[in-house]
Order: sequence, then structure tokens, then C-alpha cells
Amino acid sequence: MTMQARLLALLACPVDHGPLLWIEGANVLYNPRLRRAYPVVDGVPDLLVEDAELVDEARHRQLMAAASPREEG
Repeated sequence: MTMQARLLALLACPVDHGPLLWIEGANVLYNPRLRRAYPVVDGVPDLLVEDAELVDEARHRQLMAAASPREEG
């Protein structure tokens, strides 16, 4: 599934209100600042804080490596 750039630009982390990275291979929207991964189920982002995965260092590196260069910078 691809996340349209226009939709991605509208979405924000519910905690710090900052931008999210779309990690297609993992089906998550990721906030690298807070290290929270929000699941995307059947194309629908789940931005509930209680459903977010708190990401450890190894998972953070994995998600950042999977992010496209356009989304990182």
C-alpha cells in the first residue's frame, strides 16, 4: 500500500503534533522524535496513543533504514 504524499502531509503525531514518516514495509507511521510507531490497518492509520508501539534502539534503526530518503529529510 502506498501512502499518498498529500495525506501524509495532513497527518501528525497526536503527542507532539509533528510530522510522521510512512514506513511502507512495516505498515506504520513513525515518529522518530518520540520513537512511536502507529499501525496502519487496512489502509487506515490508527493514531491512538495507546495503540502505538514504543520503539527500542534496534527497531528505531530498522525503521529509519526502511524510510525513503524523501521522507527522512
